[in-house]
Amino acid sequence: MLWMHDTPPAPLSFTTERYSAETEFPAHTQPWGELHFALSGVVEIDIAGRRYLSPPHYAVWIPPDTPHRSWTRGPAEYVSTFVAPGHCVQLPKVTSTLTLSPLLKAILADLAYRRIEVPATDEDLRLALVVVDQIRAARHVETWLPSSDRYPLAKVLAGLQATPSDRRSLAEWARGVGTTERTLSRHCQEELGMSFGEWRQRLRFVVGLERIQAGDPVHQVARHVGYANASAFIAMFQRIAGTSPTQMRGLS
Repeated sequence: MLWMHDTPPAPLSFTTERYSAETEFPAHTQPWGELHFALSGVVEIDIAGRRYLSPPHYAVWIPPDTPHRSWTRGPAEYVSTFVAPGHCVQLPKVTSTLTLSPLLKAILADLAYRRIEVPATDEDLRLALVVVDQIRAARHVETWLPSSDRYPLAKVLAGLQATPSDRRSLAEWARGVGTTERTLSRHCQEELGMSFGEWRQRLRFVVGLERIQAGDPVHQVARHVGYANASAFIAMFQRIAGTSPTQMRGLS
């Protein structure tokens, strides 16, 4: 069962699993921390009614004793890391989306390649502790698509969420809300932790994913989220999800 782990990690343990489309897993709680990283596909996680997305290149950190349930809409391959409570003290206290460093991804890939689930040698135990350090150092936000209540950024984000096909540039949005492009760009970095362009692409992915899951044709989804053609949307989707919209829907 996804991420259900019966043996306490000491200090860490690792699993790599493949899951089929339309797989659902009931709510559960574990007394240790969990880091989940997609090699391909997207896993959705519900925590207290809030949805978190975990596509490739981004991990979801779940602190100890956090009830959560999860599901896949399309095929997914996942690396899960379980961290003993004693090593979670300096790690995020709330569920967070983390940007993985090349070093952390390399360590997890190495452990998966060698099929190391529980580190036993001195060398692998040292690698496990580096994983803890990398989780602590990772840039994190509360969700993969953060929001802001700060004016005028909040007005821009609300406008894009209402009309994701809006293709206005940051400079055009800035003029529309009575500020400068430089100021709005700074607000994006301070409030969202990313550029305006990256946030808009994430919004397009999230909205597109919902439409794909609802069964809408890809070309219609592409237009709805602001792409001039389906191929550009498919390229963006595959870059983030590691799979195509059709495969995500589980039709191939």
